[in-house]
Amino acid sequence: MSSVSPAAVNAASNATLASVQGTASVLVLKKALDTQVAGAVQLIQSLPQPALATSGALGTRVNTYA
Repeated sequence: MSSVSPAAVNAASNATLASVQGTASVLVLKKALDTQVAGAVQLIQSLPQPALATSGALGTRVNTYA
């Protein structure tokens, strides 16, 4: 029968804890980015669409705003 050293148990435990903490950090970061994206989209959608030009040489033939 072979015994497992306490150092090996501690190393495995710490590696698992670090992995869990890393995963949690990534999930929190993703949530923060999703929140920022939603806010940015909302701001962009709240901007008024500019009126189309009705006279002149610029902006009367092609609507490039889309």
